[in-house]
Amino acid sequence: MSAPQATNGGGRWGDLRARVLSAVAMLVLGAGAIWWGGLVFAELAIVVSGLMIWELSAMTAPERKFEARVLGVLASLILAAVLWLHSPLALVLLILPSVIGALTQRRDRAIYAVYALAVMLTGYGLVALRAGHGLGAITWIIAIVVVSDISGYFAGRTLGGPKFWPRISPKKTWSGTVAGWIGAAIVGWIFVLFGGGHGLIWLSPLLAFAGQMGDIAESWIKRRASIKDSSHLIPGHGGVMDRFDALIGAVLMLLLIAQIMPLPLSEG
Repeated sequence: MSAPQATNGGGRWGDLRARVLSAVAMLVLGAGAIWWGGLVFAELAIVVSGLMIWELSAMTAPERKFEARVLGVLASLILAAVLWLHSPLALVLLILPSVIGALTQRRDRAIYAVYALAVMLTGYGLVALRAGHGLGAITWIIAIVVVSDISGYFAGRTLGGPKFWPRISPKKTWSGTVAGWIGAAIVGWIFVLFGGGHGLIWLSPLLAFAGQMGDIAESWIKRRASIKDSSHLIPGHGGVMDRFDALIGAVLMLLLIAQIMPLPLSEG
């Protein structure tokens, strides 16, 4: 997840109040949807995916605002259809926002197409994870992203030090990155204590790393578009992509690992 920029007059912590208030609101909404699961959680995933496609389209074709809104709505409808059809054959429909958007006039068409597919796969993957592995599994992966982000945010701003990848994400430090891995490992260990497989201890930092790469990927797209935030929907955080970029990386990594080995998660 991309750390938002500090506001004027507040120094390093000037954005903290807006960040915390927005985070609390997102936590309440997200926690409620995760707890209910089923249709409620699916609807949240559908809406968030559509918003991210809208932001991505607007970043890569800023002069085509109406088209960005259309693509966002189309993405939500397609994800809803795929989840409703509940068929492996329907998964091919997830590529449609990529194809349609890439056919229109925009810069970085290939980048748009790849990232749009990543967004769609993430939306589908989250719903499938919640349905197939239950409340604990979805709580685990979100806890990894949140804890690694918070650990990295405070460690990076407190300790500072060498930059992780200054050309792409100038505010991300190695101290914050490593703190994120440590925080994720602790999350994995806690979930092992509550009945998860021991593989969660090494898998959690791996997903945190993938999440950090998702963060950097979105930062790269924003730098190419010469913008600070993907949108201004969330005070203190920027846009939806700014909050869920790390989740995209983590979920995609988990989907890849699931094709190689059984996940150390409980069923149902």
